[in-house]
Parts: sequence; structure tokens; C-alpha cells
Amino acid sequence: MNSRIYLDNAATSFPKPEAVYRAVETYHRELGTAVGRGAYRVSIAVSQKIRSCRNRAAVLLGAESPERIVFTFNGTDSLNTVIHGLFSQQSGGHVVTTAAEHNSVLRPLRMLERRKHCEVSVVPLDDVGRFASGDIERALRRETRLVAITHVSNVTGTVQPIEEVVEVCRLRRIPVLLDAAQSAGHLPIDLKTLPVDFLACPGHKGLFGPLGTGILYIRSGLEDRVGSLRQGGTGTQSELDEQPSEVPEKYESGNHNAPGLVGLDEGLAYVQERTVIMLHEHELTLTAQLLEGLNGISKVTVYGPREIEGRVGVVSFNVAGYSSQDVAAILDASTGIEVRSGLHCAPLIHRALGTAERGGTVRISIGGMNTADDIDRAIDAIRQL
Repeated sequence: MNSRIYLDNAATSFPKPEAVYRAVETYHRELGTAVGRGAYRVSIAVSQKIRSCRNRAAVLLGAESPERIVFTFNGTDSLNTVIHGLFSQQSGGHVVTTAAEHNSVLRPLRMLERRKHCEVSVVPLDDVGRFASGDIERALRRETRLVAITHVSNVTGTVQPIEEVVEVCRLRRIPVLLDAAQSAGHLPIDLKTLPVDFLACPGHKGLFGPLGTGILYIRSGLEDRVGSLRQGGTGTQSELDEQPSEVPEKYESGNHNAPGLVGLDEGLAYVQERTVIMLHEHELTLTAQLLEGLNGISKVTVYGPREIEGRVGVVSFNVAGYSSQDVAAILDASTGIEVRSGLHCAPLIHRALGTAERGGTVRISIGGMNTADDIDRAIDAIRQL
């Protein structure tokens, strides 16, 4: 396995910083207690680590306070908490989303629509997978209760014009849910200057935490509109048999993923130390190298933006004469290069790109741990193929 070249960071980052592995192992071997469920020293120490993680996430994202950060089990959990939570409080209304979205947005919205809880409008994309803020504005109605959009496409790496969308929606007082699965840790995000109402992201991708961790930001005052998906023990207000209404406790019933969160705390520390800007510049340098190499191979078709501006290190392509699944399997078997193939859980964007009928694309996604040598070897292997 020493010859592995991991280029599937849009699925989950690998490898993690060493401090993440040490934190998880230390928790399992030396701590092992639940969060907020005891007054003894080890329990207090674990709770302090979770507070540290919440504080780091709030600082990184520019949240008003750590209490606005809710811990979930992944990005999908965060998105579902808002989407289902809004319509558990009050059915009816309208939602605007786009064809760039992941199934973690599309599927819960379709379920709600089938159950007659809301109506959904899907905004189209251009040929590089970008939506237009004007199309979203034209899709808005008087009864629109939510706009759910992705920050960055997980298929093409396209950075979407979210600032323009947020401005339009704030003028109409329509909440915006931002899927930051491919931007958190990859692009600078400051919620003080980008006033989205909800932000959802996993902890295990650009933030370098373990799987089973997620973050949900809820702007102050909006918790009254979003019901909790789970009710149960929170370690607070235990004398009451009703769910707490305060954030984050309202949405954090049951035991936390403590080993995951102590690992996420170290992942966030790593991002803060290297800085998001430096990580982004590193990934863009490797992305430029990859695009130049792929565009020089005659039988390779690259999808999404050709220029380096307005994208992150997620690149989709196909090789003439091969299915995306065949390319991924051959690269793995012959060179140890690990990439993703298929529709990447985002079916609608492939219709815009013209790749749906051929089963999707090959996706290379670059992370902070990748090197120029990794990219050179991938380009060479694709050229040989």
C-alpha cells in the first residue's frame, strides 16, 4: 500500500494530520468517556476538548459565537437537519435549489415534495456547471421559504456566485442554506461578510477530521424556525421531559461522536495553522498542473472551468474509448492511483455537462497532503492509458 496515490479528497481527506490520529487513539485508550455526562476529571477534560472544537469551528467560519455551531454526524446530517426541520415546523411553501446540488439536498427536497410539504424549483446550469444568480432571483416567489445552494460543485470544482444570491435573498428575507462540503477548509469563509443563514459541511473533508463528524451553522434567531430531527438526552435541563430550545443542545440529542470530535479539533487546528489561504494556493497550484497535463492529452475531455480562477481542486474528465469506471479501475490496478468514477451523487449536473448517458466522469480531487509528484504520476498514467 506504500505506492498508493490518493486523489479522492472530495469524498474524504486522506491522509489526515498525525495529530488527528493521535487524538483519536488517546481518546479511545486513555479517556473513553461521554461528553457532558459526568463531573469527574476525565469527563470534564473531554467536554473541554469538545468546547475547543466548537470554538475553532466558530473562529474558522466567522460565526457570531461558538453556540451557533451544531455538531452533526456528516454533511448530509447537517443538510437534512435544516431541510426537514424547516418543514416539520410548518408545511407548505416553496424551495429554490439548483441542478448543481448533491443528492444530500435533492433527495430530502424530493421526499418533502412527494409528501406535499413543499414545492421545489430547480435552477439550470451552464455548460461548465455554474448557475446564475439571475436565474435564482427569477425562480423566487412570494411563498419561497428556502434557497438551498452549493458553494462549490463536487463534480467540476466550480465556485458558484453565492455572494450575489445571498444579496438577492436577504433583500427578500428568504433564508439561504449553503452546502459547503467542498469549500470548508478549501476556500476562506467568513459568515460576517457572507451572511448565509445556514451553513452545512462535513468535518472529514477539507477540515481533516475523522469520518462521522459534521458541522451545522444556524444564524441567531433562526432556531425557532427549524425543528429538531431527534429528541433525547443532552446532558442539560435533565429535569424537563421536553427538548431544550437553545442552540446547540436543541439539535445534539444523544451521545456525541467524541473520538471523532477530538480528532476534528486537531484537524481544525491544522487548518488554522497552515491557513485556508495557503491550503487553497497549494491546491490551485496542483490543479493548474493537472489541467495543463490533461488538456495536453488528445483523447481526454475535461469538464468544468478551464481557467484556474473560480474553481477548487476538483477536476472531472473522461478518456475516449473507456467508461469512467474502467479508467478508475485500471488506474488503481496498474499504478495505485485512487480516483472516483460515476455520477458522484450529483445526477442533475451530468445532464448539463452531457455526461449522464455515459455514466458520469472520472474525478480527481486534490487535497492539502498531495504533492506535485502525485499529479505528475497521475498525468503520466492517464497518458499511457
